[in-house]
Amino acid sequence: MKRCLPVRRLWFLLHAAVLIHQIPLLGASPQEVAKAISKAVAFYHTKASIHGGYVYRYSADFTLREAEGIPGPDTIWIQPPGTPAVGDAMLEAFRVTKDKNCLAAAMDAAEAVARTQHVSGGWDYSGIPTDQKPKIITGEAGWHVWKKSKNKSTLDDDVTQSAIRLLLKTKHESAVLALQTLMAIQYPNGAWSASFDSVPNSPPSSDLYPIKKASYPSDWPRKWPKDFTGCYVLNDNLHARAMDTLLLAWKLTGSQAAKQAALRAGDFLLLAQMPDPQPAWAQQYDADMHPCWSRAFEPTSICGRESQAVMWALIRLTEATGEKKYLEPLPRAIAYLSKSKLTNGKIARFYELQSNKPLYFERDKGGKGFELTYDGSNASSNYGWEWNSELDAIQAAHDALQRGSKPVYPKAEHEKWTLPPTDAEVDSILAAQNAEGAWIETDSDRGTMRNAEGKKVQPTGGVIHSDTFVQNVRALSAWLSVR
Repeated sequence: MKRCLPVRRLWFLLHAAVLIHQIPLLGASPQEVAKAISKAVAFYHTKASIHGGYVYRYSADFTLREAEGIPGPDTIWIQPPGTPAVGDAMLEAFRVTKDKNCLAAAMDAAEAVARTQHVSGGWDYSGIPTDQKPKIITGEAGWHVWKKSKNKSTLDDDVTQSAIRLLLKTKHESAVLALQTLMAIQYPNGAWSASFDSVPNSPPSSDLYPIKKASYPSDWPRKWPKDFTGCYVLNDNLHARAMDTLLLAWKLTGSQAAKQAALRAGDFLLLAQMPDPQPAWAQQYDADMHPCWSRAFEPTSICGRESQAVMWALIRLTEATGEKKYLEPLPRAIAYLSKSKLTNGKIARFYELQSNKPLYFERDKGGKGFELTYDGSNASSNYGWEWNSELDAIQAAHDALQRGSKPVYPKAEHEKWTLPPTDAEVDSILAAQNAEGAWIETDSDRGTMRNAEGKKVQPTGGVIHSDTFVQNVRALSAWLSVR
């Protein structure tokens, strides 16, 4: 019979094995993760916030602040990953840690959002929190009026939608008017425009905006017409995030009006699916339901990225309501996009109508404009012309719902993680967090930002990013929620 090693001797051998990486380190405990979450929130709340709000990134010493522009000293950003995204992550942190400081930080963010509400009832990309509620402007409804005005709130880039979601989750009184506004600006067919200039006295007229199915225009200009005729917008998940916001309102408040508005939004996506030979979706449509131009590098076309986002939105709507009619467009769209993959396995952002050729843009000779081309080898670097295919995941989610099972969402398409991060991913997040609770980035890309003059600089201590804070706090919270 072999003798056992003394405990002290066994500990020495195990410790030596760890040091030379023969045995992996044990993962973090739930207590350690909860402490890391609380520390991260406390740091961001006390160091990064202005009036309870946030911008995109900061130099490590907080002498520089940056978003899509250079914010003023009192300016906060609404556009994600600005204040609503940060506040939502803090709220999730409170849910899993029960740390009241996390709740206080989230409530401060919600109050900052509420105090930047625009006079037209929604939010602009950024704002300065005020001491008084805005005096809301009412007016006529519809893109024919809104596109010519100045008092704009926007649904672009999840701005107004994200603000409403945070206010709903924190039960802030400003959520009521904001939600009513989102429903009031919805068109009869269930769509939304990119922006609006007032809270409508009555909904948009079906005489001006009739309900009809999408169709191909007889022709379309190959050069940007310099006119935003895109009345109904799907670009950058605008429609999907508005629909998600309504579903959240229904879930949290029981509002049947919000549920019906979400269903109308789903009905629009059924109408907006193009007929053969390209049964997918465009970025934007005019009032006649023809695909049309948006910006100078967003042509009349079928859009791979938006089509995938639409299908995820229909899957979420089906899961929330049980209405399987919203799955009907998916098989045709999946089959079409599968046949349209590029040689690298990706999906083009734009496909030419009818011919299905991928479209790209190059900078013109003067470097100030864009020229349409079929060749992506010299495509401008300002845009994502090709996207990873999510068709297998979409198909799997579709099949799961048809079986009555729960679908699995990719992280990018859902605020919460369907699948929590692995222990190894959590260890990596914790290892990157410094003693104060911050994640500081120093590489050549993420460690660079613009100074007050707009010049790119690399701050000596590195850069702190709001999107990293949001992603890491959500990931750690998701991991802790299943422990």
